[in-house]
Amino acid sequence: MMSYLVLFSSAFLAATFLPFYSEIVLFTLARQGEPPGLLILVATLGNTLGAVVNWVLGKYLLHFKDRRWFYFKESQLERVQKWFQRYGIWSLAFSWLPVGGDALTFIAGVMKVRILPFLLLVGLGKGVRYIVVFYFSTVI
Repeated sequence: MMSYLVLFSSAFLAATFLPFYSEIVLFTLARQGEPPGLLILVATLGNTLGAVVNWVLGKYLLHFKDRRWFYFKESQLERVQKWFQRYGIWSLAFSWLPVGGDALTFIAGVMKVRILPFLLLVGLGKGVRYIVVFYFSTVI
């Protein structure tokens, strides 16, 4: 049970802007013979819920964009909003990517993407990633 909590926590934190790597935990647990379906489900759920944190931050942090301490410049926000408008909601299927994936979930919040399509696309992408990681853990 503790190993699943560690997997969930690492997947959750890895989906935020914090530097965690849940794939290593999943790989290790898979090599120890843990049930594949449960591992993939726990990792996907944790990673998707972590992405929701980014979505919430994106949605509500814009209220503070006029404050001096606000991290992003107006030009940066405009650039990412134009990018997201160009590629649309379907780009969220790529939120599993190690570079830029977390930013996509943040931008989705900024763009006020509805939560249900967000969860479906992000969950699908992240689930496929964990399936691939699990597969590689069995063939190596």
